[in-house]
Amino acid sequence: MAEIIQKDGTWDFDGDALRLTPGRDKSVGLLRRTLGELVVPLGALAGVSVEQGRKSGRLRLRLRDGADPLLHATGGRLSEPHDPYQLVVEADRYGVAEYFVDEVRNALLLDQVPSDPVDTYLLPGPAVPLSAAAGDATASFDGDQVRLEWNWKTEEAKAAAGTRTIGVGDITAVEWHPAAGLENGYLRFTVRGAPTKAPPKYDPNSVELWGFKRDPLMALIAAAVQARLAHPAAPAAAGAARPQLTEGTTPAAVTAAEDDHDALLRRLRELGELHRSGVLTDEEFALAKQAVLKRM
Repeated sequence: MAEIIQKDGTWDFDGDALRLTPGRDKSVGLLRRTLGELVVPLGALAGVSVEQGRKSGRLRLRLRDGADPLLHATGGRLSEPHDPYQLVVEADRYGVAEYFVDEVRNALLLDQVPSDPVDTYLLPGPAVPLSAAAGDATASFDGDQVRLEWNWKTEEAKAAAGTRTIGVGDITAVEWHPAAGLENGYLRFTVRGAPTKAPPKYDPNSVELWGFKRDPLMALIAAAVQARLAHPAAPAAAGAARPQLTEGTTPAAVTAAEDDHDALLRRLRELGELHRSGVLTDEEFALAKQAVLKRM
């Protein structure tokens, strides 16, 4: 097991997954603090590196394209304080950081984890229910529906129709853009049968963002919804929800599929603990681990 503890957070690696826990330092962004502990399975990683500076450096994780709904929904636009895959490292801990990198890289080589893109999400996305207030609305998501409640700052024409409720099965895409310079940001849902080219200020399926502190929380809403949409690289991806709600598929079945994914991640951690404690031999561990990974 490799571990590095910094003001910015704690990262530990048990051979099967990395556990990223944000620190309590004021430099840690609101998104990371709200997201909380993040477990990244080894199979979702494409690489890891450490960058050294005079006073401090950074550990960086690179995930396989398509593995994380948060990265997909935000398009890699999360700024440094909010990016959960960066860790600020103090100069006197560079040795520990290098050791951590070596351990993860060795595991990637031993497990022969490819770095190519994936066609299914390997991380579950933020937990729901989830709610965030920023810009001109409060956005909430319970796993089945997105609810947009407008505030007093909302453009009158947009707010006139009242609170907006959108079923996840009607959403074909979601994206989050931060405000940049004089250009406002947004959280936008593309709804089936309701295409729009209106700016977010007037679009009833969008939240307009002005670059304030709580804007990044809208990225968590985007990621939670994205995790339930069809993966863009999936062979049968046609804009349906993931897991797909087709005729004969119930919400309970969708919940069961999501629970199965979480259970498999827990099983990987349990197998790692049994292996380290000597209950499982190397061969038994390798076979059991491969069986779990195939189910994922």
